[in-house]
Amino acid sequence: METKKLVYLDGLRGLGCIVVFLTHFVFAFYYGMYHFQPESCHLPGNLDIAIGKSPLNLIFNGSSAVRLFLIMSGYLLCRSFFLTGEKSRLVRSAQKRYLRLMPAVLIVNAAIYACMKLGLYYNTPAAAVAGSEAWFAGFNAFSPSFPDMLKEALYGSFLFGINDYNGVLWTIQILFLGAYLDYALAAFVSRFRFRWLLYGVLAAVLLRTDFLSIFLGYVLCDFMHMDWKWQKRLCGYRPFQWCLLVVGLYFMGYPSSGFGYEGTIWEILPMVLVNYYHIFGVLCFVTAVLNLEPLQRFFSMRGFLYIGRISYSLYLIHFPVMATFGAWFLLTFHERLGYNVTGVLNLILTGGITVVLSELSFRYVEPLGKKGEVLIGRIFGKG
Repeated sequence: METKKLVYLDGLRGLGCIVVFLTHFVFAFYYGMYHFQPESCHLPGNLDIAIGKSPLNLIFNGSSAVRLFLIMSGYLLCRSFFLTGEKSRLVRSAQKRYLRLMPAVLIVNAAIYACMKLGLYYNTPAAAVAGSEAWFAGFNAFSPSFPDMLKEALYGSFLFGINDYNGVLWTIQILFLGAYLDYALAAFVSRFRFRWLLYGVLAAVLLRTDFLSIFLGYVLCDFMHMDWKWQKRLCGYRPFQWCLLVVGLYFMGYPSSGFGYEGTIWEILPMVLVNYYHIFGVLCFVTAVLNLEPLQRFFSMRGFLYIGRISYSLYLIHFPVMATFGAWFLLTFHERLGYNVTGVLNLILTGGITVVLSELSFRYVEPLGKKGEVLIGRIFGKG
């Protein structure tokens, strides 16, 4: 049985990837928008801080964007199983998971190693100019080791969350091990009537870990595929779904720094629970997208779909480009062109280079994993 692909979720993933890119660009070159320090501001009148404390921070709220990735991954991992009931789909996905993720990680890590050996990482001096030493200066500031790079790429990031060479790899452990948690739940628990009690216990166990998001994505998938009348009515009641959208955006925009919310629209919230606010907001937001056709049409736009298509490679590649070319560009041109003109050009050029490299990776590197998947499928098929 074939399952219909939800293309708008690819577009939503594309939006999330854009937000992650903008997050790291802001952290590197406009740190005042995140940390609200005047000495890190570059826009007239410390406009950086005003933007960071406004709902506009949604476009560079990386914490919410990462939770969006993880929750959508959890939702999509087992969707075909919930539609068909075929456990063989879970087995095939589990067999392919490592080979689907690893090749791009390995190639990007190898490129990072080469850049470090050639002295192409300029993030430390660039951070001094940008006022982002607290965040940008520390990356890749060590002597590279080829065996250590291989360990990180081949198993360290997947099993232990090691991310010394490519800082964004901290999520790979969650995308890898968290997938097997979701597969196991789908295979052994999803047909139990009282599974929601178990889900509650697991949520409590995972509460202080980053695995909570990918688990809740799975729970959302289970909920969306239940055949209960009240669930159908709730999902079909458009005013409620639009309210979910507004609530979701509100919580997703909570300042990811965890401070500086005084005098903002988030001041009314009683406690500082940054990650949980973002997770709750993303759950509301994704649920609304799953039930509102206007949102689905919006995220089916070609631009979103294209970025969604290359999103995995783009996620892995964007920060090394920023710490090499982006940092070099700032150091080379900020005195000649002025900081903000340089910043705009840097954003355009860094983004363009990242997209080109991501497209090449999507075409020539990611398919290596698919070839490995075919080989694994033949081996298990013969077995």
